Amino acid sequence: MEYHERPASFRQARLNPFDRGEEDGPPGGKTPPQDELRPELFSESRSQSLDRAMDLGLAEDHFSRPVGSFVALDIEQLKMAIEECKRLILELPEHSERQKDTVVKLIHLRLKLQELKDPEEDEPNLRVLLEHRFSKEKSKSVKQTCDKCSTIIWGLIQTWYTCTGCYYRCHSKCLNLINKPCVRSKVSHKSEYELSICPEIGLDRQDYRCAECRTPVSLRGVPSEARQCDYTGQYYCSTCHWNDTAVIPARVIHNWEFEPRKVCRSSMRYLALMLPRPVLKLREINPLLFNFVEELVEIRKLRQDILLMKPYFITCKEAMEARLLLQLHDRQHFVENNDMYSLQDLIDISSGRLSCSLTEIHTTFAKHIKLDCDRCQAKGFMCELCKEGDILFPFDSHTSVCHDCSAVFHRDCFYDNSTTCPKCARMTERKHDDPPYPRDT
Repeated sequence: MEYHERPASFRQARLNPFDRGEEDGPPGGKTPPQDELRPELFSESRSQSLDRAMDLGLAEDHFSRPVGSFVALDIEQLKMAIEECKRLILELPEHSERQKDTVVKLIHLRLKLQELKDPEEDEPNLRVLLEHRFSKEKSKSVKQTCDKCSTIIWGLIQTWYTCTGCYYRCHSKCLNLINKPCVRSKVSHKSEYELSICPEIGLDRQDYRCAECRTPVSLRGVPSEARQCDYTGQYYCSTCHWNDTAVIPARVIHNWEFEPRKVCRSSMRYLALMLPRPVLKLREINPLLFNFVEELVEIRKLRQDILLMKPYFITCKEAMEARLLLQLHDRQHFVENNDMYSLQDLIDISSGRLSCSLTEIHTTFAKHIKLDCDRCQAKGFMCELCKEGDILFPFDSHTSVCHDCSAVFHRDCFYDNSTTCPKCARMTERKHDDPPYPRDT
């Protein structure tokens, strides 16, 4: 049979060496030597190389791995095709359909090249390293960036991990190169903020090296750009500092300033984990802040009222069944004290969100005690000074509470009356009248 009369399947096998099969291969089942294949792979002229590059973007399966000694050949071939696609993108008219198609083909070629350079391996689902608990990700998203090598994670073809504690992400191949401990362990062991505004020590004190990885840095960007973290005040390299921004606690407490500032990666994670933790005692750190921020005074009064309502709820069956206190489940410190604030609290106070939500919760609590529940109403007080008016509760705005016995009076009556608290007087008199218990002899 002459060559032009041979079946198409035979010619296909000669043109595509990666799909050689026994039934479509050469006669006798022998594989042609590599030298015989190479001319067919690389003998295209310059005018045909671009068509070959475009064909690689469409005709071949870029998500299957070639086997044998042709892997190295395919890598070189893909590199040539990638360069041709890049050149063509620059030559084609902008925003044209052909240019868009070429960009898609370029992406496919790069994915194929990345697959050959970084073959997928069987990796464990959980890895523990430097107090990180890395969990193998199942997502195929390609919008993640490796925190170690600062390159894109191609989730479609690469294995990657995320720390369940601090959300540190990296390729599986970068796991053994990590030298940064988990930030959550620092939060658990030492939950406090740096309360000095940008405590800079200078590059000379850092020996002109990154404060974290010790890479040489300088302000001129040679060999690497020095980037300052507004939280720690120290300088970092571009690998440890990605120009992320965060609200700085020291600026909030001292200046009531909420503009996000640039911070390094470790500070960004630390501040994110510390955000909901109530570790700021404002009256000790900066008591003058309440004189200049009216919203803080309003929130403090609402929190004080909620603490006065708490005894009613924990002794009321209906309130416990309705789980009223769980309306503050995301701010449990509001039912424990009225002094501690989290950074998230201060951010929400500044935006006005906390005032609206806390006022609504306060109204719901007061309605249950004063209107809806007979048991809670029965725990109200009558003013023993004027013996007039409605039933009083300690969280009412027109009342005053005795600090010694917690009795409730009208505010005007309690301050205008020159006598002591009637309930305290009765308790003192009863204490004097009752004889002490005899001691055992």
